[in-house]
Amino acid sequence: MTKKQDQKFSERYKKLYEMLLEAIPSSILLISPDMRIISANQNFLQKSRRTLSATIGCRVDEIFPDVILDHMKIMNQIRRVFKENHPSTGQKMFYRAPGVTKRTYYYRLLPFSWEGQVEYVILLMEDVTEQIRLSEEVRRVEMRLASIFESASDMILSTDTQGRLLSWNPAAENISGYTFEDVEGRFFSDVFKTDHQKEIEYVFAGLKTGTRSQMGEWQLITRQGENVPVSWVCSPMKDENADTIGIVAVGRDLTERRKLEMQLLQSQKFAALGVMAGGIAHEIRNPLAICSSAAQFLMEEDIEKSFRKECAKKIHAGIQRASVIIENLLRFARPCPKSNTGELNLCSLVRETVSLISNQARIQKATIDVDVGEEYVTVNGNAGLLQQVLINLFLNGIEAMPDGGTLGISVEINGGQAVIRVSDTGHGMSKTDMEKIFDPFFTTSPVGKGTGLGLSISYSIIQQHSGGIEVDSKPGKGSTFVVKLPVSGL
Repeated sequence: MTKKQDQKFSERYKKLYEMLLEAIPSSILLISPDMRIISANQNFLQKSRRTLSATIGCRVDEIFPDVILDHMKIMNQIRRVFKENHPSTGQKMFYRAPGVTKRTYYYRLLPFSWEGQVEYVILLMEDVTEQIRLSEEVRRVEMRLASIFESASDMILSTDTQGRLLSWNPAAENISGYTFEDVEGRFFSDVFKTDHQKEIEYVFAGLKTGTRSQMGEWQLITRQGENVPVSWVCSPMKDENADTIGIVAVGRDLTERRKLEMQLLQSQKFAALGVMAGGIAHEIRNPLAICSSAAQFLMEEDIEKSFRKECAKKIHAGIQRASVIIENLLRFARPCPKSNTGELNLCSLVRETVSLISNQARIQKATIDVDVGEEYVTVNGNAGLLQQVLINLFLNGIEAMPDGGTLGISVEINGGQAVIRVSDTGHGMSKTDMEKIFDPFFTTSPVGKGTGLGLSISYSIIQQHSGGIEVDSKPGKGSTFVVKLPVSGL
C-alpha cells in the first residue's frame, strides 16, 4: 500500500469512526493517559452544553463539576482502567449542566487497547433520566393498583381467557371464605350455583371476542355452603394488540342491600296500607252516616209514609255506594283470570270506547281528536278490563276541561309495544299530584265526586297485562297519559 493509499485509508477510517460515534445515542468521551479529552461525540456536547473546541484538549477535571469528581472519584477509576486494562462496572451518576435540570446517567469506563497496551479510555454515559422517571411512575401506579386491589370492599379477581382464576383479593376471601390458594386455577363458574354456571360461561365466551363489559347477578356459594347474592361487572383485559388476554371481574355483595330493600318494601306496604285504610274509612263512612241517619228516622213511629220511603231510598243508595267501593277495591287487588284474555284489536277497542263517551264529551263541550288510522294493532288482554282503563282515562281528560277543550287520542306501534296516548288541554297537575296520581283514594276531583280508585285500578289492570302507564303534565298546560302494552305476535 502506497503512502497516498495509506493516508486515504486512514481518512476513510477516521470518517467511519466519526459517523459511528455520532450515531450512538449515548455520550462518549475518549480520554488520553494524561487525562485529557481527545474526542467527544455530539450527544455529549448537547447534554453538557459545551462546544467541541471548548472540550477537546481539556482535562477530565475541567469538564466535570467538583461534586462528581469528589463523590464518584472518576479520576481514580480512569487511572485504574489504564492500569488494569479492565472495564469498570456500571454505576449511576447525577449530572447537572449549566441551565439544565439534573440528569441521571449510567456510565462505564472501557479500555481502548492496542497490542495489550491501553492507549485510551472510553467514558460511555447513558442518560436514563426518563427511564427512571417512567419506572418510578409505573411503580407508583402498581402500588396504587395493589392498594386498591388489597383494600377494596368489593370482590376483585382476574381470570385467563378460559375462565381459570389468576387473582383473588382479600374481599373475595372474606365474602367467600376461600383463600386464593383454594381457588387458584379453578374455573370462575365453579364457585356459583349450578343454575348460574351456564350463564357465566356464556358471558365469558362473549368477553373473549367482545370489547364491552358484561353485567350479571349470580349467587356465590361460600365455603360454609351459604348463598350470597353478588352483582358482577366483567370486562376483557386487552394487550397492546387489542387482543383479549384475560378477564377482570368486580363483584359487590348485595346481602345488606337486599335487607334494606326488604325493609323499604315493608315500610312502603305499611304506608300504602295506612293510606288505603284511611281512604276506605273515609269513603265508607259517608254512606254509612247517611244510612245511620235514615235508619234513626225509620225507628220513629209518627214518620210520614213519603219520608219513610225517602229514608229507605237513601239507605239503599248508601249500601250501593259502599258495595261499589268494595267491588273496586277487589278489582284493584285481584288480577284478572288468564282464561278471560285473548287477542284483540286495540284500534277497534279505542274507537268503540270513544263512541261510549262521545255524549259526555258533548255535554262538557269537549272535542275528541282520534288518530288510530286503519291499522290492526293486536294485543293479548281482557277487552272488558282494558276498556275500563280507556273509559277512566277518557272521562278524566274530559273532567279536567270543565270549560271545554280537546281530548287527543292516538294509537301507534313503537319498538314492539302498542302505545296509547290520551291528552287533554285542561288545567294540568303539579309535580306533587303526579307523584300520587296512581295511589289508591288520591283524587283531585271535588269532594263527593269520584273515589280516587279509577287510576289505581287502571294502573293495576295495565300491570296485569305486562304493560306500563305514565303521565306527563304541567299546571295550566294539560296532561298526557301514555299506556304501553306488548304487541302480540312479536
